[in-house]
Amino acid sequence: MTSKKLVNTVAGCADDALAGLVACNPNLHLLRGHRVALRSDLDSLKGRVALLSGGGSGHEPAHAGFVGKGMLTGVIAGAVFTSPAVGSILAAIRAVAQAGTVGTLLIVKNYTGDRLNFGLAREQARAEGIPVEMVVIGDDSAFTVLKKAGRRGLCGTVLIHKVAGALAEAGVGLEEITNRVSVVAKAMGTLGVSLSSCSVPGSRPTFELSPDEVELGLGIHGEAGVRRIKMASADKIVTLMLDHMTNSSNVSHVPVQSGSSVVLMVNNLGGLSFLELGIMADAAVRSLEGRGVKIARALVGTFMSALEMPGISLTLLLVDEPLLKLIDAETTASAWPNVAKVSVTGRKRSRAAPAEPLEVPDSTATGGLASGQTVLVLERVCATLLGLEEHLNALDRAAGDGDCGTTHSRAARAIQGWLKEGPPPASPAQLLSKLSLLLLEKMGGSSGALYGLFLTAAAQPLKAKTDLPAWSAAMDAGLEAMQKYGKAAPGDRTMLDSLWAAGQELQAWKSPGANLFHVLTKAVQSAEAAAEATKTMEAGAGRASYISSARLDQPDPGAVATAAILRAILEALQHKGV
Repeated sequence: MTSKKLVNTVAGCADDALAGLVACNPNLHLLRGHRVALRSDLDSLKGRVALLSGGGSGHEPAHAGFVGKGMLTGVIAGAVFTSPAVGSILAAIRAVAQAGTVGTLLIVKNYTGDRLNFGLAREQARAEGIPVEMVVIGDDSAFTVLKKAGRRGLCGTVLIHKVAGALAEAGVGLEEITNRVSVVAKAMGTLGVSLSSCSVPGSRPTFELSPDEVELGLGIHGEAGVRRIKMASADKIVTLMLDHMTNSSNVSHVPVQSGSSVVLMVNNLGGLSFLELGIMADAAVRSLEGRGVKIARALVGTFMSALEMPGISLTLLLVDEPLLKLIDAETTASAWPNVAKVSVTGRKRSRAAPAEPLEVPDSTATGGLASGQTVLVLERVCATLLGLEEHLNALDRAAGDGDCGTTHSRAARAIQGWLKEGPPPASPAQLLSKLSLLLLEKMGGSSGALYGLFLTAAAQPLKAKTDLPAWSAAMDAGLEAMQKYGKAAPGDRTMLDSLWAAGQELQAWKSPGANLFHVLTKAVQSAEAAAEATKTMEAGAGRASYISSARLDQPDPGAVATAAILRAILEALQHKGV
């Protein structure tokens, strides 16, 4: 079965992709009749060297994303994973020559088709009297034994675009640019790893991996790598990659060692989430610095992809200060990142957290539960939430991301850990405030924010008094804050429904002579009934509001959780006979 792709036609996808890039970038022009993109200010390059690159489509943003002042003059694109036509390459060479450039450097990745087609176009252009040179980039560090075809051209080619572009912008001649980038190309290496393959539009995936395997040392055309390894943590995979790339017994290794200074590129091969990309980047930085390698610059993003391949490549380029200045030189190329011109290694990466405000003595410290009773209540709540984890997750899977139970269990474990650190505050206001901060930090998600809001607001009325009317007012304040910031209302099928029902019953505490347990029991029963009633409600807030009501035939997990918390509080208090 072929993969799904958002294209108009398989045959026209490369043309449409390039047209879309040019349509959205005023700095680019298409060359009529060819799949070629050129700088729109081509005539301003008179007397300078032009830089052309390209290859098959499917590697976006390479190569058209790197056209601009300070980088490439133009690119020639082939069909997906197919070398560009000789005629289009020659047309691009002629176009830049006729604009008054003094020579053209072709920057070509080391693949047979690219070498042949760019090479043939070069010979034809030279026969016409146009000065053209060509550098073939092979930065692949996968193969431990040198193949006849040489090292494949991978993401390191983008760094060559940048170095050559900076030299051309500075007015350096064709021969010197050719010589200098040839030297730079020998001081870098790239290695890729992927969780699965990619698929050319209209085709099936190019290779299959079992769920516990990853592919190491693969290219950028969906071809298999040099070996398959078992799935492991990001840290372990990055360590394996760097070990392979820098092993001196590997004929294609990069001679990086302790004390070396490098530019690091962490390249998304197309389908990796940005979350995973950040994790892999962090692992690469820590691993390199742990080896004594200085990371002068780090570039993280998508530079040379393989369609939707979910993987990354790591590129290491040995640099000195003169080379670093070329990397840092200004460019208008849209896909080149805005990299800070400072070293990654040695830079301070954190600052101290702000100091906590001094606690104001609370006059109500003697108005709450005894410390031991508070602990018993909180432990009962925690045990209840931990026991409901799977049930709440199951309820949440119908309307959310299935983690409501996990989120509440995380809160319960955080409270348990906090209780082990020492006795909780005697003051109800301080107790609720501390719990608020704890849940905001440890619970996570919208639930953590809502509980945090509720407890923060509820703590305020308890600063002055802690009698039953004050506790009723605390419930009112908490509910008001949840509605104000959460935008939910009673009847919206959220955790607010059970809390609201309880809050209405707790109004009775404001009447003289109200009984603690009688009112609280009715509040808990109302909360449980409201939670059960959410199964027939149409969601008006939260993730469930995006789901068809026909699929929501179970009660809201947040409402169930809050009702269970209130039940646990009641039972703990009854057990102690407060």
